[in-house]
Amino acid sequence: MPEGPEIRRAADKIAKAIKDKTAKDIFFGQNHLKPFEKILRGNKVWAVESRGKAILTRFSNGLNIYSHNQLYGCWHTGSAYEFPNSSRQLRLAIHNNTHSALLYSASDIAVLADDELQHHPFLQKLGPDVLSSEITTDQVVERLHHPKYHRRQLGGVLTDQSFVAGLGNYLRCEILFVTGLLPKTTARQCHPEKLMQLAEVILKLSQQSYTTGGITNNLKQAQQLMNEGARFEDARFYVFRRAGKPCYRCGTPIERGTANGQGLYFCPNCQRFSATCSFP
Repeated sequence: MPEGPEIRRAADKIAKAIKDKTAKDIFFGQNHLKPFEKILRGNKVWAVESRGKAILTRFSNGLNIYSHNQLYGCWHTGSAYEFPNSSRQLRLAIHNNTHSALLYSASDIAVLADDELQHHPFLQKLGPDVLSSEITTDQVVERLHHPKYHRRQLGGVLTDQSFVAGLGNYLRCEILFVTGLLPKTTARQCHPEKLMQLAEVILKLSQQSYTTGGITNNLKQAQQLMNEGARFEDARFYVFRRAGKPCYRCGTPIERGTANGQGLYFCPNCQRFSATCSFP
């Protein structure tokens, strides 16, 4: 499933195509949304925003299209009424005089008035967006201390969208590696300095992934690997999807575990309890 950085980049791409332009035509692939085609047609798109792993396309008449890519959703933008050669189902199309934004395969789509957004089942549970310009490390540390998260394993907390919205499996694995913590570690076991480091890495790696198109590895190292012939997918991560391969830091083979049905990748040497953790 795409994570916050990928969804924010998709929102940027959609905004470039349709923001501040009048929707000449709207198409919904789900019958219960068909009545909104006429209601939204002729209105200007004034914003395209990401909310964690969801996107809001906001219209001048006070309505918003909520969409969540889930596992298979995919956005495409191009010239007006230009459709890619795809076997996917078209779920949403927004056309203006020059461009079209098309959403394929996703089924979690809704049209909501401004005052309905805070009551949406997904949106109302979201914590602060990890890519928000307003979120601070102190706020993340405060959330780590919250009773809802303080005693839980970090491997579960980091993908809980109520904690911080936008983190997913690859960011979870990479954040824990950079901070040297195992997924089973709890915030309660960590000293304040380690929690501050964790908060800083959560924000820094998420922002780096957004600005680089998905690189969480050390940037110089990733570039060197690609210069030496490595594919982007093989160079972008420290540990994610690298089971059995040597850790870039210590050479120990990366291991793979599972959590909530997802693969969890870690270095058993670099990630362990250290002097920065206590055991009350």
